[in-house]
Amino acid sequence: MNSSWIDIQSTHGDSYSGYLSLPPRGTGPGLVLIQEIWGVNDHIRTVADQYALEGFVVLAPDVFWRQEPRVNLAYDEAGTKRAFELMNGLDGDKAVQDLVGAVNTLRSRDDVTGSVATLGFCMGGRLSFQTAVAGDVDAAVCYYPGGIQNVIGQADQTDTPLLFNFAGKDHMITQEVRDAVAAKVAERDNVEIYLYPDSDHGFNRWAGAPWNLHDAMLARGRVLQFLAHNAL
Repeated sequence: MNSSWIDIQSTHGDSYSGYLSLPPRGTGPGLVLIQEIWGVNDHIRTVADQYALEGFVVLAPDVFWRQEPRVNLAYDEAGTKRAFELMNGLDGDKAVQDLVGAVNTLRSRDDVTGSVATLGFCMGGRLSFQTAVAGDVDAAVCYYPGGIQNVIGQADQTDTPLLFNFAGKDHMITQEVRDAVAAKVAERDNVEIYLYPDSDHGFNRWAGAPWNLHDAMLARGRVLQFLAHNAL
């Protein structure tokens, strides 16, 4: 893969880094890929490369840079403990503005042709939604977005097309939460919500136990179709 770490300007004026992966042809639409709590780790960088192979210019910003730059945590007990510490120490408002800066960075690049979308997992899924509210985003994908119930009220502040992938066995994002999200966007025709009844939180992560190959493939196909319609 043609990949490297590049500088990103936050809308606060701060500079931080992100992992950039270019598509085989060198140009394409932009995609801001937002990490889980384990950082821009081996798995997230591989996902970035995966979407780059589909034709996107993918930028995975280092969300935790203010606390510990370029976190690369494993999904073991020690890595997960540190991941939760970092998540709990995150300044959410500053993180969103950092991500808006990542969107702007992609839009300013000569190799980005067309739209810029966001896609995130868990914490990153919520941040994907919040970035769509705060910035100029053409489409936003949210995989099992942790804490979405605390921010879904902002849905009225954006007309960005949204896609939510929820796991039926997810004890962190319950049926009550999913119902609240569905109710909030019920009158919009540019929001897609999918439920994977047999999967748990993190089902797209092949590096961890929750991985569900069937549902990961199904969700990925739906995401690519959604992005094809809204972010090219």
